[in-house]
Amino acid sequence: MTADSPDSDFEDLGPEGVVTDGGVDAEGADDVALDPWGSATVSDYRKLFAEFGIEEFDELLPEVPDPHYLMRRGVIFGHRDYRPVARAMREGEDFAALSGFMPTGDPHIGHKLVFDEIIWHQQQGGDAYGLIADLEAHSARGLTWDEIDTHARDYVLSLLALGFDPEEGELYRQSTNRDVQDLAFELGVEANFSELQAIYDFDGETDVSHMQSVVTQMADILYPQLDEPRPTVIPVGPDQDPHMRLARDLAARMRYFRVTEAFAGFEVGEEDERDLLGAVYESLDEPADDALRCEDAAEALRADRADYESAGYDAATVEGVLTKLENAGMEPIRRRTRFLGRNATDEAFDALIEAVDGEKRVYDEHVDAFDLSRAEAEDLAREIEVDHGGYGFRAPSSIYHRFMTGLTGGKMSSSVPASHISLLDDPEDGYDKVKAATTGGRETAEEQRELGGEADECPVYELYAYLLAGDDDEFATEVYEECVGGERLCGGCKEQAAELMAEFLEDHQDEREDWAEKLDDLDIDLDVAADRRG
Repeated sequence: MTADSPDSDFEDLGPEGVVTDGGVDAEGADDVALDPWGSATVSDYRKLFAEFGIEEFDELLPEVPDPHYLMRRGVIFGHRDYRPVARAMREGEDFAALSGFMPTGDPHIGHKLVFDEIIWHQQQGGDAYGLIADLEAHSARGLTWDEIDTHARDYVLSLLALGFDPEEGELYRQSTNRDVQDLAFELGVEANFSELQAIYDFDGETDVSHMQSVVTQMADILYPQLDEPRPTVIPVGPDQDPHMRLARDLAARMRYFRVTEAFAGFEVGEEDERDLLGAVYESLDEPADDALRCEDAAEALRADRADYESAGYDAATVEGVLTKLENAGMEPIRRRTRFLGRNATDEAFDALIEAVDGEKRVYDEHVDAFDLSRAEAEDLAREIEVDHGGYGFRAPSSIYHRFMTGLTGGKMSSSVPASHISLLDDPEDGYDKVKAATTGGRETAEEQRELGGEADECPVYELYAYLLAGDDDEFATEVYEECVGGERLCGGCKEQAAELMAEFLEDHQDEREDWAEKLDDLDIDLDVAADRRG
């Protein structure tokens, strides 16, 4: 993972003094280029919060029970809607975690981050899914099925060796999972070429199988909810965020009902308009006859328009809400929860009307409920949908981890052997790669002792923080403080890291050998090429 420059927001010490940074901007990195098939580099993670709506994970950390060390150290730096997953963990409710691996080369230490995240969620009580994205590898990268089979076997073995429990989780390949393929077909009805073109820059030269692989990935993301809607998290790098945004959109489009807050009979489409209307409504004093009108709200908004615009509502939003209120005139204004029957069958819509308790108003395309909270309405809508043949998908959540800096500087790349350590490397080769790695040290030992090392710009320190220190925050902190304090010199630091890496690889490969003997007993086809040859 590529971390921020030394003045980063992530440079401060995390819980118990654990350093939450390590590494530097990769040279030549695009600022915020999020391309799932392109560069695996983001030079400024902070921009992702503002430009793409990714939330900071640090703010959520206290809500996560027994957080993984990657969370504690800021390696996992952002999320989309992870709170439902954290809540399910705390309350012992059902949740799932899934991530996929495109088998285009050897699994390496960068992939281990995702392996660890899936395994940790499984250990926290979640249903875990590990998928091999072989259709994507074949369509987007052009690998042969023989090549894919070899790499798929290696990914599965490393995932198992690191602790994935196949009896409590599910391993599958896109190409052999008919449920995923059927769901992809259904999701494809809700997607169109212009949308894929805008998100992925597809053009007239993009082959159809590549486009099909996108909806297959959307089906992968929603697959854990096929039997039952539940909170689901997808651990990914930030370059995969376009997939997550599309998956969340498609999950919403597949729903029978959309639940929103309303105040009158007219529609308010944009979230900022609803927020403004709610703020205006809350500011009104109820008259003695308990009959607030839209014209009352319009008058209040006109009077305080400048204050609302100063508070951040843009002029167009204010004007739009004001116009709707004025047009509604004497219509009563009152808070209610609204069910919009966007895709509902007639039977499902009728069942919803019957199921809404308390005061309600029924319209041609929506139902207003006055005695249901938003949360109660969401649960009811999902229940009715599932009972009448719908999916009831919850929007999938995601967590984002930093890219690991390559051992030679820049980004870690599978195509540059010296930049990464493969989980299949001979332990001695792993040792040698660490010994040859770039560091954040000074030019001389004297200067290092005087000024201290630059751990935040050191790929070797990343190895400690992301892998070699394991769950030992005290050790990770000790390495950092000794480095920046000038007590730790690069030669000794690399020697220690190299020895730890060799031990890790030796242990990992012993575990892989043990699992290799049991691989045939698992419910996953690792010889698809032979099946295709007949």
